[in-house]
Amino acid sequence: MGLAPAIMSRMSQHHKQADIFQRDVYSVSRLNREVRGVLESDFPLLWVEGELSNLARPSSGHLYFSLKDANAQVRCAMFRQWNLRLGFRPTDGQRVLLKGRVSLYETRGEFQLIVEYMEEAGEGALRRAFEALKRKLQAEGLFRDELKRDVPFLPRRIGVITSPSGAAVRDVLHVLQRRFPAVPVHIYPVSVQGSSAPGDIVAAFSLAAQRKDCDVLIVARGGGSLEDLMAFNDESVARAIHACPIPVVSGVGHEVDFTITDFVADLRAPTPSAAAELVVPDKREWIQRLNELLTRCTRATAAVLEDGNEEIRLLATRLRRLHPERWLKQQVQRLDEFEYRLNQASRNGFERRVSAIATLAARLNGQTPIHRLHHLIRRCESAAERLRNRIGHTISQRAQRLRLAERTLGSMNPQSTLDRGYAIVTDVRSGSVLSNAGDVAQNDEIRARLSRGEIRARVLSTQK
Repeated sequence: MGLAPAIMSRMSQHHKQADIFQRDVYSVSRLNREVRGVLESDFPLLWVEGELSNLARPSSGHLYFSLKDANAQVRCAMFRQWNLRLGFRPTDGQRVLLKGRVSLYETRGEFQLIVEYMEEAGEGALRRAFEALKRKLQAEGLFRDELKRDVPFLPRRIGVITSPSGAAVRDVLHVLQRRFPAVPVHIYPVSVQGSSAPGDIVAAFSLAAQRKDCDVLIVARGGGSLEDLMAFNDESVARAIHACPIPVVSGVGHEVDFTITDFVADLRAPTPSAAAELVVPDKREWIQRLNELLTRCTRATAAVLEDGNEEIRLLATRLRRLHPERWLKQQVQRLDEFEYRLNQASRNGFERRVSAIATLAARLNGQTPIHRLHHLIRRCESAAERLRNRIGHTISQRAQRLRLAERTLGSMNPQSTLDRGYAIVTDVRSGSVLSNAGDVAQNDEIRARLSRGEIRARVLSTQK
């Protein structure tokens, strides 16, 4: 119901009642109060666009102004609890879009709007277009979390899609240089504002997808008004980001700014500098971690070397205990003992025979019969012959055993092995005898001891 019909209907009802009973005389206050009730109950919240004029800011914090167009104007009031939420400072002559309800200022009988929300007119249109595109793309599923790709922890190359002359590219390059300068950066220069900006940005994404030389892309722009950021609220840009096979990080505007690019990208950063921080690790943390690992590796290596040295000392002790020279010395000592016992036994046997002969000679000299003498002489000669044969046989046996022992000893003598063309090969660095080709590596220095002299050489290759 319009304003005039509502007022006329209410007035007609009162006139009819007055005609029936008696006149109902309105006071001005009552009239204005009832008109106000009609206005506020019959009109919903309205969106109205116009130009500000006669703007007043009393100490109460409320705003009073007129909203006009080419043919009319209306008084407006915006109370303190609503104007605290304004994102801009209104001025006379500024075009605005406001939301409010129709009312009447009873004291003066002035028709007015009670304003609850106000924004700049141009930005309001852009905001509505932004919200419409956001709803459309969200309904198509372009913002779904399951479509978001992970940004690589350490990219091999970073692509930056931004203006080559803006502050954003300097901020991004500064952060990348500070955090991890080893990663190369490729700049895709584009316009970030104006009618040509969306086409430039779409072409940059297409080129990056075609070249495939970057592991992650940063699309960046500094802060600005909603109109300044409209290139990043363009539908073609959103679809280019969605179709790009490379993970995209959005660093557009300030922390409070949100664009369609932020919702479509795989990762949103509040600022261009923050986007740069998200795509590379901090070299200081890596250096600290590497120093910790180096310390642990050094300690572990020292422990392994200490264990290896202890094992080498144990093996060296066992080697000295099992060395052939020590065994040969024991065998030589036993041979000397056998020789001494043989000589002692020979002397004792000979002395016993000589003693027996002397005894018999004495007994013979004590007996005078001649035949007894001859008999005794024959027995003595026979005994002497047996003794010589026995001694010769014993000496022959012992000599044979001695020669056998000498041959055995000679076969076990390392010098005899060396005389047959063999060599004892040792590692020059450790001094250990080599018995396995796997104990040395290429270019290790070795020493070969021959029958006469030694040779120092370097390993060309090994074969197990």
